[in-house]
Amino acid sequence: MKRALITGVTGQDGSYLAELLLEKGYEVHGIIRRSSTFNTSRIDHLYKDPHETSNNFHLHYGDITDGVSLANLIREIEPQEIYNLAAQSHVKVSFELPDFTAQVDAVGTIRLLEAIRAAKIDTRFYQASTSELFGSTPPPQSETSHFAPQSPYAAAKLYSYWVVRNYREAYGLHATNGILFNHESPRRGETFVTRKITIAAARIKLGLQDKLYLGNLDAIRDWGYAKEYVESMWLMLQQDSSDDYVVGTGVGATVRDFCEATFSAVGLDYRDYVETEDRYLRPTEVDALIAKPDKANEVLGWKAETHWNKLANLMVLADLDSLKKISAK
Repeated sequence: MKRALITGVTGQDGSYLAELLLEKGYEVHGIIRRSSTFNTSRIDHLYKDPHETSNNFHLHYGDITDGVSLANLIREIEPQEIYNLAAQSHVKVSFELPDFTAQVDAVGTIRLLEAIRAAKIDTRFYQASTSELFGSTPPPQSETSHFAPQSPYAAAKLYSYWVVRNYREAYGLHATNGILFNHESPRRGETFVTRKITIAAARIKLGLQDKLYLGNLDAIRDWGYAKEYVESMWLMLQQDSSDDYVVGTGVGATVRDFCEATFSAVGLDYRDYVETEDRYLRPTEVDALIAKPDKANEVLGWKAETHWNKLANLMVLADLDSLKKISAK
């Protein structure tokens, strides 16, 4: 039985990846931060009493900013695969918390790589990179496109990208960067624009909200389904040699397009409810991110099945169903 360690297991991607690996027969270990309130809602359905003999899902307290805890866990678990999904991943928030973002998204990665090197274990490492690396570079963007980060988040992730490549070349680690373009789902946090749109449309449909306030409606993104994207992460670590891969649908849409599709799915016209506010604009905007995922398609045999319009429909119907169940209680 393979053992995998996931940082960021309580997040959207972490929860889907944990499900996938458990389905594949893995023993899955996840790192969670100690908090006075529980933040495990996305993985509660996977949790079993530790005393159960059939339990293959284990949670450990730790933190990406604590190198000692990471080193101890890696030595104790000796995972064959490590997926680093932990991050301060909100781009706008990274302008407000630049130091914290750097400690988590940049320095956190080298803490993990050093822990692997010190433990001298044979493991494969996946680093969750981001399309935000490309910033102002015109689309479509591939593995060979120029990096031009436009936020503290993107700059921190760029450090991680290069340090992963450095440890791969310097120490022979099987270390891979997955440059995933925007991937969403009903498990996406409500402060991220897609989920903010879908839950607002559902609430407006049910008479629970009147307006939705957004920033730049003309920003173009390549949105895919997170549940599909975690399979690409797993496929990367099954390759004989490590490399870097761009993952996306190859199809772009504006925030305005996503609004229109979402509100239309529940029989509403977004123009009657959506307004813009400067407070939601970033200090530096990224105009367009659209993947050119040819390498992932050809080498990994992975291809996105759910594009942005189908995704918008899927997410808003999930939010509508969830809100109806809550109101029925």
